[in-house]
Amino acid sequence: MSKEKLEFSVQIDSERCKGCGYCVEACNFDVLRMSKITNPKGYRFTEIQNLENCKGCKDCYVVCPDVAISIYQK
Repeated sequence: MSKEKLEFSVQIDSERCKGCGYCVEACNFDVLRMSKITNPKGYRFTEIQNLENCKGCKDCYVVCPDVAISIYQK
């Protein structure tokens, strides 16, 4: 029985993100990081750094107080 590797897509609404960093801390797979640039509101937002590491656990989605993260299975 072979196991297929599930792939996930993570989308971050950079204009909604206020840069709290909760999602970066919650991610145990080093998928997210804080951007070095700011959004139009002046916040450093979260961005994706290693999407291939995403396991689809949704920990980042659950802790985001701004509802700025969406996760989809490809």
